[in-house]
Amino acid sequence: MTAVQPVSDTRDVGSTASGGGAVETHPVRRRRRRRLTGANFIPWLFLFPAALIFLVFKFIPMAEGIRLSLFEVRPFLGDIFVGLKNYATILQDEKFLTASWHTLVLAGGQTLGAMLIGFFLALLLEGHAKSLWFVRSAVFLPVVAATAVIGEIWRLFFYPAPEGFLNEAISWVGLGPWEYIHSTDTSLVSVMFVGIWKHAPYDMVLILAGLAGIDRQQYEAAAIDGASTLQRIRNVTLPALRPVITILLTLAAIRGLRVFTEVYVLTGGGPAGSTDVWMTRVYTTAFEQSEAGLASAGSVLLFLVTLVLTVSVQWYRRRKEAR
Repeated sequence: MTAVQPVSDTRDVGSTASGGGAVETHPVRRRRRRRLTGANFIPWLFLFPAALIFLVFKFIPMAEGIRLSLFEVRPFLGDIFVGLKNYATILQDEKFLTASWHTLVLAGGQTLGAMLIGFFLALLLEGHAKSLWFVRSAVFLPVVAATAVIGEIWRLFFYPAPEGFLNEAISWVGLGPWEYIHSTDTSLVSVMFVGIWKHAPYDMVLILAGLAGIDRQQYEAAAIDGASTLQRIRNVTLPALRPVITILLTLAAIRGLRVFTEVYVLTGGGPAGSTDVWMTRVYTTAFEQSEAGLASAGSVLLFLVTLVLTVSVQWYRRRKEAR
């Protein structure tokens, strides 16, 4: 029997270029056209419910918010187009400027505090012991608890009277009583403390995932070279956690800029506007002052700031990785 050789199409691409020399043959690649069949259409059916929910409850409201930011909203009387006037009004409004400063301070304090405590907890709870799963689960509980419930519980803890929970606790060491969220001097710090307490376990989980990917031989080599614990953390752990830290900074910055629920439940922006952040100011403008156009402009500005911050961090991370 004679073996049948596979036949492939060839083209003469070398005779002309080489002046009649050797002929080079290359197989011709034929592209197959994909036809829309039932098998290809099925995955889109699974995505359709989620896409519909996102469209109705996220993208359409976002587009409507951008549209309203260009109008002076007058219910039952007709909206008046004002262009960028709402944006100019917000950027010159003293209350919005004060709220933006409070937002930056709160976001920076919560981000730094949550990352430091999360890193410390991750170092304590790193390992493969079977008993650690219970401790990790207990530490992670503040993350899964409802923010409104957490705010209400801490509002009770911050009761300013001497018989309040925290004042009673610090009285054992000769401190207090303090007014916490009821004083303009300590209200913002108190809200910051609650945010750190809630978000530090989330940072801990991400840092634990980063620690699991570090080669243990690096620690052993550093120990052989006589490096102390702090030197091993500075020279081995922190450089290896750089991608995780970048992700944490991005998420924490977005979370801090959009903070609302804990501030609203704890203080409502008071006392005397000392904890008024950008989102509480937007809420007050929209639902208490009935200025939907101004509130929409404030939301769009926050979205733009968040977008620029996220893109900048990602661009910086990729640039560092490319070096």
